[in-house]
Amino acid sequence: MSTPLTGTSPISAFPCVVPKLLVSAVCFRPQFCFSFFLSFRVKQTELFDRWKSLQMSTLLRCCNAPAFLFTTQKNTPLGTKLKYEVDTSGIFHINQEIFKMFPKDMHYHRSQFKKCAVVGNGGILKNSRCGREIDSADFMFRCNLPPISEKYFTDIGVKTDVVTVNPSIITERFHKLEKWRKPFYDMLQVYENASVLLPAFYNTRNTDVSIRVKYVLDDFESQQAVYYFHPQYLINVSRYWLGQGVQAKQISTGLILVTAALELCEEVHLFGFWAFHMNSSGIFITHYYYDNVKPRPGFHAMPSEIFNFLHMHSKGILRVHTGTCSCC
Repeated sequence: MSTPLTGTSPISAFPCVVPKLLVSAVCFRPQFCFSFFLSFRVKQTELFDRWKSLQMSTLLRCCNAPAFLFTTQKNTPLGTKLKYEVDTSGIFHINQEIFKMFPKDMHYHRSQFKKCAVVGNGGILKNSRCGREIDSADFMFRCNLPPISEKYFTDIGVKTDVVTVNPSIITERFHKLEKWRKPFYDMLQVYENASVLLPAFYNTRNTDVSIRVKYVLDDFESQQAVYYFHPQYLINVSRYWLGQGVQAKQISTGLILVTAALELCEEVHLFGFWAFHMNSSGIFITHYYYDNVKPRPGFHAMPSEIFNFLHMHSKGILRVHTGTCSCC
């Protein structure tokens, strides 16, 4: 059961990231600032279109998801000495066996999808009844193998097109797939034919276990595709968001997916992205929609990421959903 707010919400301390005229008109009292963001009605005006166009052109120059989101045979030819994202002194030689695992080229192009949903795992999703709204999207991204079962369908939906896998999950829960291969395969079946996306070249520790995922799915004759983030794409995305004030040891998987979605989709809708222990109404919420286990502190800069999402929401670049849904 949610606990009513007692005392002052930390929301009242959030800075406004809006033009100065709007700050003077709306944020003269800090407690109104956050409410303004979420009540801001996104209108298809020339100004919003220009903001969105500028965002797209900036992402094209810095990141270019349609060409570099995945490691492909086109962007990483046979014999390439691939540099890791973090272990920059490390080199991975692309031999014939690894090269054959890569798709020939990216399967997605710029603005290919009309409406996309990027679904985080925040407790803000709990009791949101956003499942049908999420499933109404043309393309769906989910982060880090979230639990999907009938008890959550009403809030999180059913559909998945791309699901990311943090190799640490495989290491901790499935013993690096050295023995627990069938349980891992069975768990992935919940996502049906969704593509599996891993950061194999983030650091040297991730590579073997990420490649093993491909072997496991092949052994069980799965139809699910396995893709690997291109390390240079991850580097470029991190640099871009550092320039936007996101200072972290590592940006979150959710932020990476949102960045890619902004290039691949005409409309981007965010669900389950939240970094605070209360919702916008001041009600205490769990950290995740499925449990309240806190992540390792000091690794991501989640509040900063959320502020950037809200800033883009205020400009009509994407839509942040934090309340209950009444779709369809």
